[in-house]
Amino acid sequence: METDKNTRLLYLYQALTRGGGIQKQEAAARFGVDPRSIQRDIETLRTFFAGEVPPAQIRYTRNTRRYELEYGAEDVLSCGELLAVCKVLLDSRCLPKEEMDGILRKLLARCAPPQQRAALEKILANERLYYIQPRHGVRLAERLWTLGQAVRSHSVIEAAYRTQTGACKQRRLQPVGLLFSEYYFYLTAFIEDIDRAAHFEDPEDLSPTIYRVDRLESVRVLDEHFSVPYSRRFSEGEFRKRVQFMYGGKLQTVRFLYKGPSVEAVLDRLPTAEILSRRGGCWEIRAEVFGKGIEMWLRSQGEYVEVCR
Repeated sequence: METDKNTRLLYLYQALTRGGGIQKQEAAARFGVDPRSIQRDIETLRTFFAGEVPPAQIRYTRNTRRYELEYGAEDVLSCGELLAVCKVLLDSRCLPKEEMDGILRKLLARCAPPQQRAALEKILANERLYYIQPRHGVRLAERLWTLGQAVRSHSVIEAAYRTQTGACKQRRLQPVGLLFSEYYFYLTAFIEDIDRAAHFEDPEDLSPTIYRVDRLESVRVLDEHFSVPYSRRFSEGEFRKRVQFMYGGKLQTVRFLYKGPSVEAVLDRLPTAEILSRRGGCWEIRAEVFGKGIEMWLRSQGEYVEVCR
């Protein structure tokens, strides 16, 4: 009967996608059919998986005497790549535990090769169990998508923002980028209708303002759009290279002498950094950065850094 065939196909589909594979004689005995019926079912599934994105192949493995599902190496994440992605996510501590665990579960369920899924889950189990979420506890995935869409469509947004001191400010914003740095997601946006002389330390600073996404208490995307002249177009990549500490401010060039044990760590911390000279164990370094965050970082390096005036 057709219903029986549909039941068989669903069972065989699950057996393949969950990594168990299909043993033809076992399947035939389970459903009380001739092994040739199972072979025809396998051919039906072979055609189905070949047309999926990414495509997959059903191959017979002689060692196990089973038909197993295989994806092309170029179409899916390898176990090592998936492990790297999961480890980076866990170490970022950027999301509440429930949201982080949901993302990891979906990644493993949909991206891990079925045969290796249990091994990956075991490797990550301890870190997932003892994951420490950020203190704000705000779910962010949907909010990030809303903001990302507003950035893409150049839509004006109205937002209520809770500052570090607890004050709530209402803003009309032109969102131009989303960034991530050290536990937090940030929105970069230009503020509409604001007296820059009254609210900005440097009214001539035309760089966008930076907002922590978890502190946006409300966001409303308006049916209004803004345009940015070509000369002022915003590049998240270029801005990100120069704003490493998520403090607003004008673009500046800093020069300093580094005398510490790992100049590579400095060059990785400041993507625009370049070595001007080296004398013994001392490097002269120059970098372009936005804002005053660089000053705090330089002071935090203690005797390893000497700022060039």
